[in-house]
Amino acid sequence: MGDLRAVAAPFVVPGPSGVAVRDRLKDLTAQDERVLRLVGGHLGSLAARDLKARCAVGLEHGSESWALRKRELTGLSSSRWAGSLTKATHDLWALARRGQLAHIRQLEAGVATIRHRLSLPLGEKGSKRAPGGYRSRREWHAKTRRLRVLEDRLERARADWVAGRVRVVRGGKRLLNTRHHLQQAQLSEEAWRARWEAGRRFLQADGESGKRYGNETIRVGPDGQVSVRLPAPLAHLANAAHGRYVLAARVSFAHRGEMWRDRVVANRAVAYRIHEDTGRSRWYLTASWTLPPVPVVPLATVRAGGLIGVDTNADHLAAWRLDAHGNPVGAPRRFDYTLSGTADHRDAQVRHALTRLLHWAERHRLAIAVEDLDFTAETSREKHGRQKKFRKLISGMPVARLRARLVSMAADLGIPLVAVDPAYTSRWGAQHWQKPLTTGKRTTTRHDAAAVAIGRRALGHPVRRRTAPPRTHQSDGYGHRTVQARPDTLGRERPRPRIPGPRTRSVPPGRGANAGHQNTQDRLGCSAEHEAWRQDSLPLSP
Repeated sequence: MGDLRAVAAPFVVPGPSGVAVRDRLKDLTAQDERVLRLVGGHLGSLAARDLKARCAVGLEHGSESWALRKRELTGLSSSRWAGSLTKATHDLWALARRGQLAHIRQLEAGVATIRHRLSLPLGEKGSKRAPGGYRSRREWHAKTRRLRVLEDRLERARADWVAGRVRVVRGGKRLLNTRHHLQQAQLSEEAWRARWEAGRRFLQADGESGKRYGNETIRVGPDGQVSVRLPAPLAHLANAAHGRYVLAARVSFAHRGEMWRDRVVANRAVAYRIHEDTGRSRWYLTASWTLPPVPVVPLATVRAGGLIGVDTNADHLAAWRLDAHGNPVGAPRRFDYTLSGTADHRDAQVRHALTRLLHWAERHRLAIAVEDLDFTAETSREKHGRQKKFRKLISGMPVARLRARLVSMAADLGIPLVAVDPAYTSRWGAQHWQKPLTTGKRTTTRHDAAAVAIGRRALGHPVRRRTAPPRTHQSDGYGHRTVQARPDTLGRERPRPRIPGPRTRSVPPGRGANAGHQNTQDRLGCSAEHEAWRQDSLPLSP
């Protein structure tokens, strides 16, 4: 047990900090689409120029350089457009910086694993916590070459990190590389060009409280009318006063529409983004705003009535209801989803599975316990070796998307979420719960047992089951097992203190509850008889 890492304490997940809703811009005219493409292309070129300037500054960036970049962009657009451009550039650079650090950590983990395996003799077996040596001399030689490659990459990445250099592609590096593999992507050059230009456009504006409808740049009224403040070089395209262009389309958000309308009427800040889906030839408008912080429910309150433990898998959610004492109640539930097809289809599958889970929890008025999963450094081939199927399995698990969806949807229904440390839940759940919960009519899977382990950890109980005293001495000679004691009970993992008096039902003569009581046990009216039925003596003659 000395090699096991410490398990972090469970905690209640805070609610989302913001909201984003989307609606389609229907009935756009050809002139509307032309204006949107011109404005987005012009602002996109300014965003690319500003990103280049930001990357050139690197770690020496400050408020003065930020103000200088904004002044240069103001003359080519407007003050508010320049503010949105510089803020988006800063966010993009910071995101690339975080990705660079994650890449360095992944390279360090790969280098450490290869060095460890190269130091072991060939064919040496590993354990569950440490890999063994390589199988053959050929594989050992190939890994030495890969080690040199990873070390070179790590050295370059560290040099970039120290110098503050990041490599960012507006529109996406993946889409850029697709240009050289159009046949494999089943795209024509015209289709790729349209997608590339759509990805590099800039049509987003931050909100501003106190201004009309919460945004002066992209304004959406309570009636759904959308108008855009044109940049200075394109002001001649305006069809309304003050250099604005009013679109023919109107929006009406089906989801959170009333919440959005209340903010717009109160002139509270709402950010908007307009983008084109070239595959469907549609335009969309996304509205987003921040939410006030909501007080987190205390963990003791969440545990009061029990909860539902949920184990996340590549194709389903395994759930089991537990009472406040950590005992499984009822039968396990399984919520399936299929991660195939387009990204929208996969997202819909995850959302549908979470909806069924949340409705089940809402009916029983229970919280949900989930694992705080993070597979950032768990998908490398240096860690799992030849297990390509397993690497593909954990790489395909929608951990980040499922977590974001679950937090947002649970907050809408008022269902608390408890995050637990995922360490050893599958292993210990299968060890302690899979066999006892399997009956002749029900087969308990490893994932169901893991759901029980997750729920017990969220409730503060140990994962292992409550056991009976040893068979060698059933009269508590070794002391009672107190695994099932409450989390706040002191010494719950130690033997129960001995209480003077009889410990079992086998009471020796003269030491029971009636010890010293001289009433006979076979006479009428004795206190020990407790009005028991007694047959009268039979008459000797009729």
